[in-house]
Amino acid sequence: MALASLQPLIGYTFSAPSLLQLAITHRSFSGNNNERLEFLGDGVLNFIVAHQLYHRFAKLPEGDLSRLRAQLVKESSLCEIALTLNLGDYLKLGEGELKSAGWRRPSILADALEAIVGAVYLDGGFVAAEAVVLKLFAEKLSTIDPKSIDKDAKSQLQEYLQSKKIELPDYVVVSIEGEAHAQSFKVECVINKLNIKTLGEGTSRRNAEQQAAQLAMEKISQ
Repeated sequence: MALASLQPLIGYTFSAPSLLQLAITHRSFSGNNNERLEFLGDGVLNFIVAHQLYHRFAKLPEGDLSRLRAQLVKESSLCEIALTLNLGDYLKLGEGELKSAGWRRPSILADALEAIVGAVYLDGGFVAAEAVVLKLFAEKLSTIDPKSIDKDAKSQLQEYLQSKKIELPDYVVVSIEGEAHAQSFKVECVINKLNIKTLGEGTSRRNAEQQAAQLAMEKISQ
């Protein structure tokens, strides 16, 4: 799909469209890919969100601010925003990722969104990047409530199992793929007593464990 149609959705027109092209290029497609832009975008995004939360919630302590930020920039939140942009339709993926529907994988979508933020920052500077982030995160920033800060999925699962006097789950690393600086983890969450086994995937072991725990909670609630 032509990148020209993506720019209005992002809310930014690139002076150097090659940066946007790089931002949507996955490592499976080319050695010249979006990993460095993702690294940069992650830092820019975290700062912009932290800056917004600092001013919006003047009396909130540091710990709660950190939890709010984590909630806003976690993989699932970034994936939700990427889906509203139909970002998967624009991704440049290698044959293997195309066969495995990589265009809808949360980790790939979230990484690409961060890479786009990094690309906007390089192309237009901080003000441009801030405007894009505020546009994309407008709804999430306006509706987030400090009183309902979510505990992470692993904590929720642990508390539930403890309340039922069920042995805590085992988290088993199934596979680690990719280069050391850009790995993809697959982790199983196993709850023997409930006969539950779920598989999570993420760019870190922690993220994969969280996704597996979330899937386990969903199975429990069915």
